[in-house]
Amino acid sequence: MHTNHISSPILFLSTILIISCHTNSFSKTYDSSNYAKYLLESDSHLPDTSDLKFDFPQIDVIGNKPSLYNTIPGSATLINNQLLNNMKALTGNEVFKKIPGLNIVDEEGLGLRANIGIRGLDPDRSRTVLMMEDGIPIALAPYGEPEMYYTPAIDRMSKIEVLKGSGSILFGPQTIGGVINYITSDPPLDSKTILNFRYGNGGFFSGLLNYGTTIGNAGVQATLLHKQADNLGITNFDVNDFSAKIKFGLGESSRIGLKLSYYDETSNSTYLGMTQNMYDNREYFTVMAPNDKLEIRRFSASLTHDYFISTSAYIRTTVFGYTTTRNWLRQDFSRSRNSSNLTGIMFGDSSIANGAVFMRNSTGNRDRQFEVFGVEPRLNHSYAFLNFQNELIGGARFLYEKAFEQRINGKKANAVSGDLIDDEERIGYAGSAFLQNKLFFSDQFSLTPGLRFEYFEFERRISRIGSKDTLLVGKSYTTSLIPGIGLNFNLNDNYTFFAGVHRGYAPPRVKDAISNSGQSLELDAEFSWNYEIGLRANLFSLIGIEFTSYLLDFSNQIIPVSESSGGLGTGLVNGGATFHKGLELGVDLSLDNLFETRYSVFLDWNISYNHAKYDSDRFITVGSSQVNVKENKLPYAPEFLSSLLINLQTPFNFQLNFSGTFVGEQYTDELNTIIPSPDGQIGMMNSYVVLDLNAKYHMESLGSSIFISVKNLTDERYIASRRPQGIKVGIPRMITAGLELSF
Repeated sequence: MHTNHISSPILFLSTILIISCHTNSFSKTYDSSNYAKYLLESDSHLPDTSDLKFDFPQIDVIGNKPSLYNTIPGSATLINNQLLNNMKALTGNEVFKKIPGLNIVDEEGLGLRANIGIRGLDPDRSRTVLMMEDGIPIALAPYGEPEMYYTPAIDRMSKIEVLKGSGSILFGPQTIGGVINYITSDPPLDSKTILNFRYGNGGFFSGLLNYGTTIGNAGVQATLLHKQADNLGITNFDVNDFSAKIKFGLGESSRIGLKLSYYDETSNSTYLGMTQNMYDNREYFTVMAPNDKLEIRRFSASLTHDYFISTSAYIRTTVFGYTTTRNWLRQDFSRSRNSSNLTGIMFGDSSIANGAVFMRNSTGNRDRQFEVFGVEPRLNHSYAFLNFQNELIGGARFLYEKAFEQRINGKKANAVSGDLIDDEERIGYAGSAFLQNKLFFSDQFSLTPGLRFEYFEFERRISRIGSKDTLLVGKSYTTSLIPGIGLNFNLNDNYTFFAGVHRGYAPPRVKDAISNSGQSLELDAEFSWNYEIGLRANLFSLIGIEFTSYLLDFSNQIIPVSESSGGLGTGLVNGGATFHKGLELGVDLSLDNLFETRYSVFLDWNISYNHAKYDSDRFITVGSSQVNVKENKLPYAPEFLSSLLINLQTPFNFQLNFSGTFVGEQYTDELNTIIPSPDGQIGMMNSYVVLDLNAKYHMESLGSSIFISVKNLTDERYIASRRPQGIKVGIPRMITAGLELSF
């Protein structure tokens, strides 16, 4: 039987309301959320459409005004452009590691693939997180295949929004872990050009050209990015990335925003990792499959129209579409020397069972293409009812997605063509409706109930399987109601209390819900109850604190066993009941406010504790016996995560930025195996610390900056992942230097 840790979500919220109603002090709030030092102050709670007309029309998760933090029903983090510039991050992973509760798994060390787990959820391909760019989903197929193979480049981002509370039900379909929204730069009011060049070891080069201007009621912003590397660790890649935003007004009450983007990547990304004895022998950067090649090409477009009904109401309608091609050549290999068609190339120790990798003279080409189209109107309305202010957000969305998948087996180690083994299509139609009303009982106390409805109808059409032509069709559908409610209460000038509860939801992947025989497995959507309670505080105008306690209670968490997650095949399994509980603490300290000095010293420290476990009887076959994994910890869910960031700015335009990240030990399988397996896929992953250092000097008269960055300052060697097929180590020490021109 599943242990019911929280007997009733209504009882939980009622307790919160009783506590809130017995506190009478109402006064103006102060925003003390993480990174608030970099933001401007604002007193307004509700959106003013006169301000919105100057912004690019797109969907924000948090918004631009820091005072909105104190009305968001749940924990949230906004990382703005100044902090991104200070960090000089090579990858988005470096940024996400600075956010409480986020576990980042580096697949190749360069952030080409995002593997993000929130609060103990499985980080594999960020399946449990809703990933968006400028408010639009970016996964391969948001409902049926929410994997992150395309990851937006951090180089062209101006902000990152992260929302983990009940407010996430405004966005979907994923509402379990949270929402991450990449925000690109908007057209500036004045003409501005930015050139950024960066060089580093391993043949690394990055070049960015950014131009924007506004003429009359029309604005344009375009960014061209090229990145490449010859040999960083074991990875080489070539990326071209272009995006453009165009906005223009249509009279006093209407405006349009158009965004176009193109992404092209070729890399030697591979699933194959080291065996345990290779790691023990320090063969950290051995290229085992030099012919492996991943090609990703993505086109996307969106059109957003804002119609301002009045000064307090507007309708935002977004039409979007994108197509992603993901073709992956992967050389075959075996763990046995007796396999056929071997090349004679071997890695590891063949005297140990499963301790060696034998390369085969054949390939498996996994070629996939995805098409996504959606339309979403949203109404934003600020109104008064019974002398109370309200903010209503409501809307609906229709989304169509289609996936084409083929597997082609080649007969040479670098063959991209050969025998067609599998061929299928997966089609999905999704409809959703959502409504959230924020009720301000006063300037200090707001209550935010919300409801989301999801309908997903999907079909799998298999025309070839195992080299045999066939016609297998399976269909199914799911419907779900997703409620949520949160509150914000400002105790006084220095303390803000927030709490919430919402239903976590994730639709089943189409390939898993319908079997290879075309039979509907009736795999239900994934559900959880997510609870949050926290406090934001500002102490003596020196220290900003955000403290959050949370619970995630799954009646049945779906556990991935796909190749990307280290499984033997593709698919998901019922993981049974799981339970996550944890604490998150963020502290901001402005030391220059403590001492009268011309130097600016800012410190940000985050620490997260998470205990994620199997919470019901679940038996795993080990040899001839059955092992119950109840109370075992979930794989890839470290108990402790922490980060430290120190930023020093001098009066002579020199800036120094130091950061460190700690990742605690973690298990990699359900049995919580400590001793590593010879193939390297199972075993305890030890804790590690990574330090980064950035220095920048700004030449104001020339409008330019020079900078140097050292990633992994101590050249730490650590296991970043044992997935999918062996050990991947973290990127070695990397030194880059660059020049940024702005005019």
